[in-house]
Amino acid sequence: MKRFFDQNKNNVWFWIFAGLVVVLLFAMPIMSRDAGNSGDEDGFQWPYGEKIYNYYASGGKDTTCLADDDMGMHGGFFDQLTVAVVKAFNVEDYSILRHGMNAFFGWICILFAGLLAYRLRDWRAAVITVALLFLSPRFLGHSFNNPKDLIFASMMMASIYYVAQMIRQYPKPKVSTSVMLAIFAALAIVSRFAGFLLYAYLVLFLVIYHIMVNKKKSLSLDALKTVNRYVLYVAAIVIVAFGISIALWPYIMHAPLKTMVKVFHSMSSYFVSIRQVFEGTLQWSDYLPWYYTPKYILITIPIAVIIGMVLFFIFCWRKKEDRFWAFFVFFTFFFPVFWIVYTHANVYGGWRHAMFAYPPMVVAAGWGFDGLLRWIEKKAGVTDADEKSNKRLIINIAGIAAVLVLLAGPIRHIMVNHPYEYVYFNELAGGTKSALGNYEMDYYYHSTREASEWIIANAEKKADGSKVKVGTWHTASVNYFFRKDTADFKPTFVRWYEKENSDWDYAIFTITGMYPDYLKSKNFPPKNTVKTIDVDGVPICIILKREDKSDYEAFKQKEANNLDSAITLYHKALAYDPNNMGALYGLGELFVRSGRTDSAKVYLNRYKEIDKDADLANLMLAYAYMGQHKEAEALDILHEGQKTNPKYMGAHILAIQIALQMNDLPAAKKEFYKVIDVDRVDNQVVQLWLQYSSMQNIDQNTAYRNLYKAMIKSLEKRGKKKEAEKLKESIGL
Repeated sequence: MKRFFDQNKNNVWFWIFAGLVVVLLFAMPIMSRDAGNSGDEDGFQWPYGEKIYNYYASGGKDTTCLADDDMGMHGGFFDQLTVAVVKAFNVEDYSILRHGMNAFFGWICILFAGLLAYRLRDWRAAVITVALLFLSPRFLGHSFNNPKDLIFASMMMASIYYVAQMIRQYPKPKVSTSVMLAIFAALAIVSRFAGFLLYAYLVLFLVIYHIMVNKKKSLSLDALKTVNRYVLYVAAIVIVAFGISIALWPYIMHAPLKTMVKVFHSMSSYFVSIRQVFEGTLQWSDYLPWYYTPKYILITIPIAVIIGMVLFFIFCWRKKEDRFWAFFVFFTFFFPVFWIVYTHANVYGGWRHAMFAYPPMVVAAGWGFDGLLRWIEKKAGVTDADEKSNKRLIINIAGIAAVLVLLAGPIRHIMVNHPYEYVYFNELAGGTKSALGNYEMDYYYHSTREASEWIIANAEKKADGSKVKVGTWHTASVNYFFRKDTADFKPTFVRWYEKENSDWDYAIFTITGMYPDYLKSKNFPPKNTVKTIDVDGVPICIILKREDKSDYEAFKQKEANNLDSAITLYHKALAYDPNNMGALYGLGELFVRSGRTDSAKVYLNRYKEIDKDADLANLMLAYAYMGQHKEAEALDILHEGQKTNPKYMGAHILAIQIALQMNDLPAAKKEFYKVIDVDRVDNQVVQLWLQYSSMQNIDQNTAYRNLYKAMIKSLEKRGKKKEAEKLKESIGL
């Protein structure tokens, strides 16, 4: 350490770097205190962390965590760590502590990104890298409260640094380097199973470096000794890292190899499909275009980083001695994104699943700017000996000033929109103001904290002393912020498109899962909005206040089959708010049920003027046309709905029924194949398939076999060969 300090004590960039990282060590946890909870914290991460803590605290007797197959697939390193700290220090507001610790891991990521830039280039590149990464709003925002992706990105960045050190110290790496790599690799694996990628990095780059260094003596005795030594080092690192992983991961502790294989297969076929706003449409995450992740990265990172990467490709491959390390950095950010695209991985929530690729990307950008400055220095005749020359000083000041100018937008965004830094779109997307209705905004529900606190401070209390009901999609995080006010408030689960059918007094809705055209229309936000939480002037969350409950009372009457009372109450709700979607739909449904289809179409079309893509309204309108024996018009409505939501089964089922009713078997076949192609075959579809087959005089066994064959063909067509093979095996094909 003394030698390191002596080598750098006269380097002004070293002191700037040291000052920056020290300031950020305190600034980031302080900034995190204002953050809300993420969508995963209270519902998944914290409860799972408690289960793991109880496992260790009970000496392995409490095995609840072993039964959690979903969360067990993730190691939960950060969650168990935070629970242990909370228990040890008896912390009441565990959310604040978690966010502070989350920010600390974000700081670790920034630190090691800067150190890697220094090791591969110089302290100036390190300073630029630190500035670029900290001033990347998406990264900074996730460092406050993303207990999965950010922690994994941090441990991966630290591990990549030590992989580089292992190679730089070739042929005799320090023991400390091997130990640190084993520790960080283990923590990466226990954060996300994809941490095993580090072993591939280590082996790949050691092999390339060894070949590059020993290409003229690859069969010499010394070269073979070096290979043997490094094989032992790598084996030791893998064994130690594996041991640490097992010790911190109860789910795999009792049968490590068997469970590791299970986790690998489960994560490889991990399937959660949710709808995401992307390019102005609401799309299923498993049907997003191949370029979803790279495009999302490009429109949400600072332009400065993009320019820095361009400079990286221009200036950092010129010297032969730099090419290996340039490839090293390039591969660590390019390969994960490439693999997501190549495998068409099911990703969502922006590019958070690829966040671990971003810090190396910023290292490349920092190196790129440094390469440009070196080129300018060379053109200006500044040599390494002119360390304190005025020319070099002017070039450095101008260079840093240029980087800061390029970062002006992100800096303003951070200052103006804290703590919602992660809701950021750059100039390529037209800025954050242009993102509403085109891309996801607060998809991680950070704003529920501010919304909850606003209601606590401003809500009108009930005259009868009963609790104020707060409706929301996001009950887990909202419950946390109301935990001290349960005598006055009761959070309750309410879906956006069913909000009129539930009992609530105030409601909190982040701008997720809503149709884009509605978000862009004059009808948004709705009339009873009393507060919006904005980023750059556009709402990321709305708070509704219910002045009239006629729609809810009407829904109850409708469910009780008191149709006249329901109609009267729905009209009363429309008198208060002509755009009450629940009332418009309710009247449409009631008039369809009573055969008054012309009236039904009036109200359903009014609904579609407000939100033309809503599934239920489209389906009910199709039923209205069916009531008038206008099957072709009904099918047009259903096909329109299928384009908007290809997985909405109501539209598929009714389209199949219409085709069968019309005895149009080719049309029915097309409808069946639409269902098969979106993996939505259920018992109702099977029964309709059997009816369709019987109309062709096909026996039941053959009908089942034909259905399986169609499903196999669809899977193969979509590149799902493993699933197709499993289905073949299950039916003996």
